[in-house]
Amino acid sequence: MAVPTFVDRVTLHVEAGRGGHGVASVHREKFKPLGGPDGGNGGPGGSVILRVEPDVSTLIDYHHSPKRKAPNGAGGAGDHRNGAHGADMILGVPDGTVVTDMQGNVLADMIGVGAELVIAQGGRGGLGNAALASAKRKAPGFALLGEEGESIEIGLELKVVADIGLVGYPSAGKSSLIASISRARPKIANYPFTTLVPNLGVVRAGDTVITVADVPGLIEGAADGRGLGHDFLRHIERCAALVHVIDTASIEPGRNPIDDLAAMENELARYGGLEDRPRLVALNKIDVPDGSDIADMVIEELREAGHRVFPISAVSGAGTKELIYAMAEIVKESRVEKPKVAPTRIVLRPWAIDGGADFEVVRSPEGWRVRGEKPMRWVRQTDFSNEEAVGYLADRLTRLGVEAELLRQGAEEGDAVLIGTEANSVVFDFKPSIESGAEMLGRRGEDERLRDERPSAHRRREIAEAMDERDESETRADVARRLDREMRPGVGPMSYVIGSEDDPDWNESDTTK
Repeated sequence: MAVPTFVDRVTLHVEAGRGGHGVASVHREKFKPLGGPDGGNGGPGGSVILRVEPDVSTLIDYHHSPKRKAPNGAGGAGDHRNGAHGADMILGVPDGTVVTDMQGNVLADMIGVGAELVIAQGGRGGLGNAALASAKRKAPGFALLGEEGESIEIGLELKVVADIGLVGYPSAGKSSLIASISRARPKIANYPFTTLVPNLGVVRAGDTVITVADVPGLIEGAADGRGLGHDFLRHIERCAALVHVIDTASIEPGRNPIDDLAAMENELARYGGLEDRPRLVALNKIDVPDGSDIADMVIEELREAGHRVFPISAVSGAGTKELIYAMAEIVKESRVEKPKVAPTRIVLRPWAIDGGADFEVVRSPEGWRVRGEKPMRWVRQTDFSNEEAVGYLADRLTRLGVEAELLRQGAEEGDAVLIGTEANSVVFDFKPSIESGAEMLGRRGEDERLRDERPSAHRRREIAEAMDERDESETRADVARRLDREMRPGVGPMSYVIGSEDDPDWNESDTTK
């Protein structure tokens, strides 16, 4: 199987690096008790960046290796050491590369050496417990996880950036012309479709430098797939002008310069988008006697039709100087009308899911679905094997207003709550009215609010309910002692005044002393 040397269309799958995880660590040093949290943050993952490079002229590298992944960020460490950043992956592309998604939508048109496109952003690094410490949560026993890097499948299509495009029938002498007026050395032979890939040549006309593109030959019916079809015409879409190279010495029956020009114009019209380009007509091969005679016969007719015609010989160089200066004149005018665009750096950002608010809650057959960039990102950062981290997530969602919105829409305790996309969701059982705040936490890495059996919380709830039925003379402590006697007969009270009759250590002799 032949190995391609020129590739102008590829499908590329890119994946940015994952952010490093934060670390939960406590400073330990001799003679320094309660050293506090010192866990460092994870480093961000590397991004995938497309950059226009001057020495890249084809997409063949991505034809052979269509999957690229940037390095991950390193995890944090104790003693406030942050993880290393993942290195960005720079992918060089030719000038004139069009980037599309798999639906054909254009993401960027990369023109100009140095232009960059951040096609996949690296994941954020997770925060360590040192960064999560606050006045209420002085020593967090958890850290946040690093986020996954973006992953996307894109199409790359090369449209050669040239000033002049040469079009014509196969073997009309286009490759010979570009070899004559520049240092380009395309393959030249006396049979059709010698040129199978576009060729570029740099031409100097006085103080003006222009680039000329030679594309494979067209034949009548190319729009219907005959010959090489229209596959390569996209390489002249950016050209300021087109040059029809007409073979005046063709030996094919029924061919003449007038009909050849009409056939080429018909194919260009069927392709579309090139109607506003100025045209020049080059009557080639006047070094051949028959070619010179035919050129003399048709030149006036073509000029009367409004064409600028130049009889030339790509072999001897006759007439090429006038053609070069005519091309340079058109290019110079187009450059004045269209100022030079400075290289830009483009960063792709995903569309907001809700378009405005931080989140939205919708009812679905599976349960209540919470959508929004913040809740989804917070879920990705949470280590669900750590109770304290789950409690921290609950606090964040409550402060954002997710619980209030669920209650407003009629959610009940025990309902399924899904956060994330349909393909990848995290499911919770809705349990409203969980106390919020770091002061409710127990040991590091645990959250007593997430446990079903919480004696202290149960006792506080009992006392609060009994307070509604208390006597006017009863205090909260009196209510607590009454409940102890009613619910735990034969057991000493849980609340009492030292030295009173409720004190388990009290006896009658204490009153006689």
